Amino acid sequence: MKVLSLKVKDDIFKEVEHVVRQVHTSRNAYINQALHFYNMFNKRRLLKKKLHEESKAVRTVSLEVLHEMEQIEDDLVS
Repeated sequence: MKVLSLKVKDDIFKEVEHVVRQVHTSRNAYINQALHFYNMFNKRRLLKKKLHEESKAVRTVSLEVLHEMEQIEDDLVS
């Protein structure tokens, strides 16, 4: 476990304090959960971006293969 010192804007701190009282948890647990959630969110966002880029990279080849397969199918039917 690491000890962390950080500066938080007053309005955000007040909101955190309000929420932790409402959900009956410690500030530390709440911030850890928030960081975990934000990490998962960003990992998914980065994965989506990577998949989109890789999809664009193989799009042309995939279309060529599809056309070749359609031509083979057409030749078999004729």
